Amino acid sequence: MNKIRVTKSFNFETAHALYGYDGKCKNIHGHSYKLFVTVRGVPIADNSNPKFGMVIDFGDIKKIVRSEVVDRFDHAILLNLNSPHKELGENLTKEGHKVIFTDYQPSCENMLIDMVGLIRPHLEPGVELQSIRLHETETSYAEWIAEDNK
Repeated sequence: MNKIRVTKSFNFETAHALYGYDGKCKNIHGHSYKLFVTVRGVPIADNSNPKFGMVIDFGDIKKIVRSEVVDRFDHAILLNLNSPHKELGENLTKEGHKVIFTDYQPSCENMLIDMVGLIRPHLEPGVELQSIRLHETETSYAEWIAEDNK
């Protein structure tokens, strides 16, 4: 049995503010995020299956991640609903802006944990979410790895 890892990358733009932070990131600011989603499984051995030889079709990963993560987060503002930013977010929503209220501090790390919960339930049996890497900038990223979370 040969397990293979398959990775697909995605790009999206999101703004956030880190309530209570002691630096510039306490202000609303945006990032051009780059997301890498890696799954692991055994290639399909049934040669009558149109996806013969694949762990998962790249198009299937794309559908899942686009609908659950990219379409949700792209061009949105993430604000902690347990902060004074909630009122600001409500006003922005009334003005037609896309605001996501999180029950967590919208740091890169917490966004990853959220994304794991959004992606995992949509994977086929036998295909495991292996890792997610989220680049906030060219030189800064956070990574969630399944084996670290067992």
